[in-house]
Amino acid sequence: MNYVCQYANDSQRIWELLDLDMVERMAEILQNVRDVDNGRLFFLGVGGGAGHASHAASDFRNIAGMEAYALADNVSEITALTNDYGWESVFARSLKNSRLRATDAVMVFSVGGGDLEMNISVNLVRGLQYAKSVGARILGVVGRGGGYTARVADACVIIPIVNQDYVTLHTEGMQAEIWHLLVGHPRLKVNQTKWESVIGGSTT
Repeated sequence: MNYVCQYANDSQRIWELLDLDMVERMAEILQNVRDVDNGRLFFLGVGGGAGHASHAASDFRNIAGMEAYALADNVSEITALTNDYGWESVFARSLKNSRLRATDAVMVFSVGGGDLEMNISVNLVRGLQYAKSVGARILGVVGRGGGYTARVADACVIIPIVNQDYVTLHTEGMQAEIWHLLVGHPRLKVNQTKWESVIGGSTT
């Protein structure tokens, strides 16, 4: 089997193993944050996760009508916080600057979910520790067992490992699938997307 076929088969297998009830739970929590608590959604991620956070925040604002922010988007703030206090504390301090409240939610995109013992993505861990201290809801779409994110989250989708050679690629690819699933979910979608409005939402 060539690489392309193997990758496609792996992706199909991941969907078969994915905990879809957890995805549904995440949609329910987000709906409550938006509609019941009038809360905000903050995205945390580094590397590819930061890129996903930026895109997801835009989609949640424009499609789900939810006040959403990607903390890594503010280059001036995140570099100032890194320079003044250190990289490990940037998300915790940014959430504090945003006056994170119990009515809000924090969502993490990460391959490992953060791990203090292994000194990996400690900034995510510190951010989640702060979120937990104020009672904000914690969500995650992560891989490799979920790390710290999975341990503290109210809802966490863990991307199953089906091929050890492509854990990062599969995890980051599925993160995009999951957040697009969420913004299109009937619980959350409030605005039509451009091309669907042009063609009437159907290809038949």
